[in-house]
Amino acid sequence: MNKLISNISKIGWCFDNTYARLPEIMLSRIAPLPVKDPKLVIFNHDLSKELSLDFSVIEDNFLPSIFSGSLLPQKSECIAQAYAGHQFGYFTMLGDGRAIIIGEHLTKNNKRVDIQFKGSGKTPYSRNADGRAALGPMLREYIISEAMHGL
Repeated sequence: MNKLISNISKIGWCFDNTYARLPEIMLSRIAPLPVKDPKLVIFNHDLSKELSLDFSVIEDNFLPSIFSGSLLPQKSECIAQAYAGHQFGYFTMLGDGRAIIIGEHLTKNNKRVDIQFKGSGKTPYSRNADGRAALGPMLREYIISEAMHGL
């Protein structure tokens, strides 16, 4: 396991977590709920290159554990964001109900991107939902995101 942890650090994560330094009223610190026997359905090699991340330094069978949140990169600071807004005729406190930001990653070009796991478990903002996400809707969001990226 120590070799695996060492190799995860070689992927190239470079976290600078400004959100995690915000006042506590704006976030909740929460780790993703581990997944038993996770599976990888699709891997976006172009995106990993764009993010300056090299996942070839670890064995493919560990990728599902990383992307499910069961294995977290060093210096990740997991948070769910709180926010407020108008919903159903009321101004209410809301937040990330099933998404957890593991950190803000800086690419080699110094571009800042949020690394977020969606469907990673209940957060304080989940209300009555369980915080998980079904595969079908997540694949749909992925396809739409890829289409928008291509525009």
